[in-house]
Amino acid sequence: MALPPFRHPSEPPPVRVQPDTRRVLGLPGRHWVVVALVVSFGYVALGVVSVTGAVRVLTRDPTAAELRRAADVEVARRWESWPSGRIFPERLTYRPGDGEEYEYATRSGIAPETACEASLEPKAAEVLLRHGCRAVLRATYADQLEGVVVTVGVVVFPDQHAAYRARGALSSSPTVLRASAFPGTPAALFNDAARQRGSAERGGPYLVLTTAGQSDGRPAAAVTKGRPQDLFGFVPQLGHTIAQTLATRSLPDCGDRDWEC
Repeated sequence: MALPPFRHPSEPPPVRVQPDTRRVLGLPGRHWVVVALVVSFGYVALGVVSVTGAVRVLTRDPTAAELRRAADVEVARRWESWPSGRIFPERLTYRPGDGEEYEYATRSGIAPETACEASLEPKAAEVLLRHGCRAVLRATYADQLEGVVVTVGVVVFPDQHAAYRARGALSSSPTVLRASAFPGTPAALFNDAARQRGSAERGGPYLVLTTAGQSDGRPAAAVTKGRPQDLFGFVPQLGHTIAQTLATRSLPDCGDRDWEC
């Protein structure tokens, strides 16, 4: 039998330490220390995974769908981001008839007014505004012989679906687009009364309208005699060229500030 350890009479009796029996939500206090450590490590691991995922997203190449979206956004911004001379080049080529050599139309001027109401006939403006018309950019051209003048109007919509619906609701009457005259040019006498022919073509989020007449300013109502059948045959070609230029997607450049990839 073991003897108790010797204790001098002057020494105080030993203090017996009682085990910690306190509990929080059913767990001893020391267990909560372990839980806290596990949770902390979990948050650290989650943060590492999140940062790694974000780095992968930011450094990966854009998908095909993202590139198409970026291209569509860039096309829709061209009416604001492109210089007016790029939208309406100084010269546009056209073919006056089948088998004939190409000729060119020369720009007489670019109209400063862009409001839909001021650039279109009231009924047409009402229709196009209902479909989201944002602005109308206009420029006037004269054919190579300077006998015919053409005002080309680019009607801007929020997206190509709105432009498509607007095209279906709009008449292609030559009086849809307002004429734009420029003093000192072949288009000096071109006014609304002189409009004789027009066209309409959609290109992406744009609707390109044309209206044409003769450079001597003769009113359409005064034209009673027959005229050459192809006098205005080239007019839709000008609208088509501008529509295609505006609507053709470019290869996205995600490093350029004009793009959103």
